[in-house]
Amino acid sequence: MTHRTTLASLLIATIALFAIVSPLSAKPNKEGGDKAKAADSKEESDDAGKEDEAKKDDEKKADGEPVVTHGTVTIDGKEIAYTATAGKMLIKSDDGTPKAHVFYVAYTKDEPKSEKSEKAAKNRKKNKKEKSDDEGEGEESEGEPQSDDEKDAADDAAEDDAPKTNRRPITFAFNGGPGSSSVWLHLGMLGPQRVKLDSDAGTLPPPHELIPNEYSLLDVTDIVFIDPVSTGFSRPAKGEDKKQFHGYDEDIRSVGQFIHDFTTKYGRWGSPKFLLGESYGGIRAAGLSGELQDRYHMYLNGVVLVSGVVDFQTLMAYGNNDVAYALFIPGYAATAWYHKALSDDLQKQTVEEVAAAAEKFAAGPYLRALMAGDSLPKERREEIVARMSELTGLSEEYIKASNLRVPMARFGKELLRKQGKIIGRFDSRYSGLALDEVESTTDYDPSASAVFGAFTSALNEYLRGTLKVEEDRVYEILTGNVHPWDYSEFTNRFVDASSTLRDAMIQNPYLKVFAATGYYDLATPAFAMKYTRDHLNLVPAVRDNFVIDHYHGGHMMYAHEPSLAKLRKDLVKFYDSALSNVQKEMAEADKR
Repeated sequence: MTHRTTLASLLIATIALFAIVSPLSAKPNKEGGDKAKAADSKEESDDAGKEDEAKKDDEKKADGEPVVTHGTVTIDGKEIAYTATAGKMLIKSDDGTPKAHVFYVAYTKDEPKSEKSEKAAKNRKKNKKEKSDDEGEGEESEGEPQSDDEKDAADDAAEDDAPKTNRRPITFAFNGGPGSSSVWLHLGMLGPQRVKLDSDAGTLPPPHELIPNEYSLLDVTDIVFIDPVSTGFSRPAKGEDKKQFHGYDEDIRSVGQFIHDFTTKYGRWGSPKFLLGESYGGIRAAGLSGELQDRYHMYLNGVVLVSGVVDFQTLMAYGNNDVAYALFIPGYAATAWYHKALSDDLQKQTVEEVAAAAEKFAAGPYLRALMAGDSLPKERREEIVARMSELTGLSEEYIKASNLRVPMARFGKELLRKQGKIIGRFDSRYSGLALDEVESTTDYDPSASAVFGAFTSALNEYLRGTLKVEEDRVYEILTGNVHPWDYSEFTNRFVDASSTLRDAMIQNPYLKVFAATGYYDLATPAFAMKYTRDHLNLVPAVRDNFVIDHYHGGHMMYAHEPSLAKLRKDLVKFYDSALSNVQKEMAEADKR
């Protein structure tokens, strides 16, 4: 091909291309423009749809289907069959926006089938076998006709199997922190299995094991263990700021919504409802008593506070908050008694007697002396120092140097300083070697070190083994990832939910409260809960609805098996009391 021919061909091709493109680009017609816009709009719509689908897929992947397993446990000499449901509930805003995935483990007691239902099932099985035998012989037989008794049994069975409102009590349980999962209550006190611990405040070597929990409350109530957002396997939804869950109000709202959504999803509005919170879970439970009642009109039958705090003023022993110093004195006395740091006369008494004497001193002479401040006469000051030394095991010189005010971290360091030991905050029965013998405060908490590893290893094996939970994330036993915790509602005052609890109790006179406290709890002292109860300003009729009992353990009194046994006994009695009116109403309804 010649150069001239090639050039001509290229020129023709260029003209042809220009003829095709130029009309479209230079002057698009209306129909073509509309089609282009429609195509673009469809593309954007498809993209948005794909994003929505992807988000839904992420939600499904994050939550999945709850895992259901079954088991049995012997409680009070009876075998209890139960169903365990472990999963994540998607919490949404009113407009349907995913906000958080909240992990829970729910235990429900399996109700045995009625005798009539079992008889009908046997008859059906018998007829099916006879029919199968007849068909095997080549006969067309529908089996023998049912007798009248068999028909009645089948009808009764069908009635038994029909859906009914679930009237069995349900308890929503959670720990505190803030930042704690529900592992402690789950595997220490309430669940069908518990971590094996040394009741005498010793430390067991790893690996740790689970044993059947004969002290569980599953025979009395169904139980739902809740891990607030950022604890356990619970996390904010994709793109959601964790701060919206990390604060007093934020936490109350999110946990309250979970309880509402769970109650609705699983048909438990007809069930008597209880809350059970430990430590900071106490202030959460107090806040929820108002949130559930005001936001969802969900009225509770009972609230259980295990080593709970409701008013932070009772714990903050620093500065001029003199009342908190007084509330720790009975716990110091019980601790000194346990470690045999008191005089022979006091060591001969029971811990109950020693604690009672310390309460009398703390609420009277000691608190008046603190209120007097620098105006306290020298002679009276000497008397207070001497009595405080006698009850706490601390030297008079140390108490004088501390100006009568000894925070827990200093007491924990000073009591056994000569032995080179410190004592536990969560459970002062525990002691450990000091890391630094000249420090003025405790280096760590021996009681925490003794149990944290045991609960963590047992929980991870239990979830992934027994409950068949498949999750790659770390189960956050106790995390600092929730801080800073927002207490802005309480700016310039102590965090306090006592007024919320009081209002709930007054508006719902059937709401009963039980508080369990440990003599050796130096995190939330027993005397602090008594002070809180006595300052709720309740009328006498309602005041009787708030009861307190004491145990020979610490913050987790259930780590001491005799205390765990007593706690179960006391709670069974409490639930019976809280449900007495419900049972009466149900009996009358049945008659009607």
